[in-house]
Amino acid sequence: MVRHRVRIRFCKQGDLRWIGHLDLMRCLERLFRRAGLPLAFSEGFHPKARISFPLPLALGIVGSQELVEVELSEPLSASEIRRRLEPHCLPGLCFTAVDALPSGAGKARPRSVEYRIAVPPALQPGVSQRIAALLSSQRCPVARPGRAGQLDIRPHLIALELAGGQLRMRLGVGAGTNVGPRDVLSALGLELEQLRRHGAVLERTAVEL
Repeated sequence: MVRHRVRIRFCKQGDLRWIGHLDLMRCLERLFRRAGLPLAFSEGFHPKARISFPLPLALGIVGSQELVEVELSEPLSASEIRRRLEPHCLPGLCFTAVDALPSGAGKARPRSVEYRIAVPPALQPGVSQRIAALLSSQRCPVARPGRAGQLDIRPHLIALELAGGQLRMRLGVGAGTNVGPRDVLSALGLELEQLRRHGAVLERTAVEL
């Protein structure tokens, strides 16, 4: 069977950010069915729709350029797929780009991700200095709660800045352990829960391939 792969960019915002990954998968599959997309299925006794997320988003994080890849059993143009999807968008969910991939195209392999989060004025003193110290260092070991040993986050940190009250970071993605925004916040003496108590929302702004 010839399968036709489609790469879709979408945003996950508002209360929808509290939907876990498995629930989001089920939600999107139902949405694709309602939109009349001819989904391709795996073989065997329990066939599943061929839907994959190159880099799932953690619970509670807003995603403005998330990725999902879908295999279809029939070819559809990108414009036709988007036309079918848009009437079925849910609150907090929107589709920003659709690409019908050429035959033989490889699966999406994320190379880096970008995040941002507001840092309230009361927590900003000293953060810029700690950023400068981190970027000038060769190593930055961070302890992860509930895990033995420490993780050196410095090789994964591509960019980091505090500007206009917004902390922005760009992290490399590769084989092995991936560094997350919590690790960077920890290195700066901040905690995600602490920022959330001040009304801040962590957002993944880009997934680069």
